Amino acid sequence: MALVCVEDFEEKASSQLEKSTLDYYKSGAGEQFSLKLNREAFRRLRLRPRCLRDVSQPDISCQILGQQQKWPVGIAPTAMQKMAHPDGEIGNARAAGKAGSIFILSTLSTTSLEDLAAGAPDTHKWFQLYIYKDRSLTKKLVHRAEKANFKALVLTIDAPIFGHRRSDVRNKFSLPSHLSLANFQGEQANGVVTMGGSGINEYVVNQFDPSITWKDINWLKQLTSLPIIVKGVLTAEDAVLAREFGCAGIIVSNHGARQIDTVPASIEALPEVVKAVGKDLLVMLDGGIMQGNDIFKALALGAKTVFIGRPAVYGLAYNGERGVEELLSVLRKDFEITMALIGCQKLKDIQSNMVVHESFYSKI
Repeated sequence: MALVCVEDFEEKASSQLEKSTLDYYKSGAGEQFSLKLNREAFRRLRLRPRCLRDVSQPDISCQILGQQQKWPVGIAPTAMQKMAHPDGEIGNARAAGKAGSIFILSTLSTTSLEDLAAGAPDTHKWFQLYIYKDRSLTKKLVHRAEKANFKALVLTIDAPIFGHRRSDVRNKFSLPSHLSLANFQGEQANGVVTMGGSGINEYVVNQFDPSITWKDINWLKQLTSLPIIVKGVLTAEDAVLAREFGCAGIIVSNHGARQIDTVPASIEALPEVVKAVGKDLLVMLDGGIMQGNDIFKALALGAKTVFIGRPAVYGLAYNGERGVEELLSVLRKDFEITMALIGCQKLKDIQSNMVVHESFYSKI
C-alpha cells in the first residue's frame, strides 16, 4: 500500500526499529505534554482560503541566506542517524539535496563532517554545534565545518544540560557498540585519546557547559565568518538578544520537546519572535511539521522556512535514502496542494490573515 502521509512513514519506522532506538527518536521530556502540543497547536489554527485566484503556475522556491532553495523545507539536525539505517546522515543529506532542501548535520552524528561533505557534495549544508567546556573542541569543529564547505553554523542554545527523557532512562539507552559519534573519533581529552563509542559518548556528554551565556556568541563570531544561527529561541526577549549579538538568524524551536516539558509549541512561540525581530533577522521554525498545511501555517505566521527532524528519520528508517526522498516528495506534494487550495501561487502570496486561531470563530 502506498505511503501517503508522514504518519504512514512513522508507522513503517515503528515496525522496523528496535524499541530503545524508536523511543530515543520519538520521546520528549517529562510527561511529554509539549511533545503532543507541538502537533495539537497546529490543529488549533484555522486556514482561511481565498478563491478565484490564478494558481496555474505554482512557484514555491525561496532564498535562504542568499541561497536559492526549491521549497521552504529543510532537514533539522538529528543525532545518530545510522541507528535508523546504514545510509545514515549521508542518505538523509543526499535526499535533501535532490529535493532542493537545506540539510543540517548534528554535531552528535554517526557520520563525520568530512564524510558527509564527500558523500553529499551537491547538498546545501549547515552544521549544528554546541559551545563546549573545552573551547578548543568547538574551535576545531568550526574550522572543520568551514573547510568542508558548510554554509552556516547552527548554535543550539537550549541545551546547557540534557533534558530528562524518561524513556531513555528506562531503556538505559546508549549508542550501539558498532557505531560512534564520528566527529569526535580520536579526539584528545585531557591528554588521553578517547577510544570506543561509549568512551566518546561519555566524553561529549561531559563537555556540555552550563555556564555559557550570550557573550559566548561574541567568542564564536571571532572564530568564523560563517553566519551564525541560534536554534532554540522561544521568546521575544531571546530573539532581541540574538539580534543584539549579531546572529544571522533564529530557529524557533523547543528542541522537539526533548529538553523541558510544558514549554510552548514552536508554532505558538513563533508570532512573538516574528513581531520582535522579523524585520531584522531571518526567522525559521522546527517542531511539529507533519503535513503541507503545517508548512503553510508557519510561513503565514512569519517563518521564512521550516525544518523537519523526526519525519526525515522515519523515512530513513523505512528505506534509507530512497525513503527520505519519498517522504519529502509526499510532503512537497501536500504543500503544493495546500498552496493552490488557499489561493497562493507563490510564497509571497501568503498573507498572515490566511491563518487564524480557532478562537477567531468562537465569536460567531
